[in-house]
Amino acid sequence: MKKQNNYPPEIVHALELLDIHYSSFYRVTHIAKETGHPVPVDTRAWSQILASVLSGIKGIERQKGADLGDGSDVKGAITWEAIDTPRFNGVIKAGTKSATSDRIESLDNIPFLFLVLWDHNELNKKPRCRVWCVRPQHDTLFRKMCASWYEARAKGKIVSSNFQLHPPRNLNSNIIRNTLGIFEYPLLFCAEHDKDGFDLVEYNPNVLKNGLCHKTKDQ
Repeated sequence: MKKQNNYPPEIVHALELLDIHYSSFYRVTHIAKETGHPVPVDTRAWSQILASVLSGIKGIERQKGADLGDGSDVKGAITWEAIDTPRFNGVIKAGTKSATSDRIESLDNIPFLFLVLWDHNELNKKPRCRVWCVRPQHDTLFRKMCASWYEARAKGKIVSSNFQLHPPRNLNSNIIRNTLGIFEYPLLFCAEHDKDGFDLVEYNPNVLKNGLCHKTKDQ
């Protein structure tokens, strides 16, 4: 499928970025396999750049702090040639020196949480990239799940400081899981790769303004 000329600028740039990422990833894959190493890919950096392209929110250059300039966070995971089970790690603050670490108030400073997953379409097996967007300041369900996790950690029921979310790896679903909450997350963007490169499958910019998690039948 050829890329459409009427895409908004952020989508044109996102598809270009995904093509570059795909090309660089698979150009080195055979060498990594020949030499017995994992395929080198900085999923964190690629995810942050993609989130900036889609949202218009720039990064913080080389300074320490949040992933994006407005305090938003980005978490990424990739299943391509993965040797473990990719997850979104360290999704909320815990075990750090931050004044709001291990407290629900930490979410008050995060306008957006972008969750970026590179995997394959369950049916056609095409490589794809999906981006979900949470609004931690406004999403009641998400905040309730995080508050329960913080409470369990404070009581010693959870000892880890790593709050994980389990994405729908290679599944055609928007359900992302944690032991304390299984929700359908707002999908911002989805693109799939074919012989002409990545092309848009879905784009919902409205989730940046009103997207919310929803309960599933498992809740």
